Amino acid sequence: MTELKNIDINELKKFSSRANSWWDQSGDFKTLHHINSTRLKFITNKINLKGLHVLDIGCGGGILTESIARQGAYTTGIDASEENIAIASQHASKNNLEINYLVTNAEELSKKITNKFDLITCMELLEHVPDPKSIIEASHMMIKPGGHIIFSTINRNLKSYMLAILAGEYLLNLLPKGTHQYEKFIRPSELIKWCNQFNLTANDLSAIKYNPLLKTCSLAGAPDVNYILDVIADD
Repeated sequence: MTELKNIDINELKKFSSRANSWWDQSGDFKTLHHINSTRLKFITNKINLKGLHVLDIGCGGGILTESIARQGAYTTGIDASEENIAIASQHASKNNLEINYLVTNAEELSKKITNKFDLITCMELLEHVPDPKSIIEASHMMIKPGGHIIFSTINRNLKSYMLAILAGEYLLNLLPKGTHQYEKFIRPSELIKWCNQFNLTANDLSAIKYNPLLKTCSLAGAPDVNYILDVIADD
């Protein structure tokens, strides 16, 4: 297999070692299960997925990928972790879902595809790679004109440090310790600026507000911690 670039080996090992936990709704990825319906709502409020060709970048075990496929989309999920893709493939097969899973990353796939996608999603990945802008560029290369790309990540400020790292990882144990590195968080203004450099225009920006006590999530308020951004390809 081609050696993938723009991969943090420590991050890859970290998530690969937890691959068996992807579908444990009380395990390491429980918060992704809690927020999944909210992420899907953000997408489907803008786009009717039925019959569309969709790419999920950094799909992990396929939590969002499966939800997209259930909407009737022709769905591809990619991840740099062989372990993650193995778990995702097994779970999709068990649930009779036809999803094209590949062990690769956005940069490599962008060199090979012949048909572009109507929608690309990239959730909670940009803050885990050395060069997030490289993923944005690769996504631009794979999206159809007028297509949507949806990113979600974490803002960089004192509040996000307090909530996402101190509270999330150390006080409430919502995530394993060491899941996030503060310096890799991305301000919305930075993400929008990078997207604009590749003719991707911001269409909607929303906070993702998570209540750890109720285990509920909503799209509301200022994007000061977790947020989700929809951009549209101008060309």
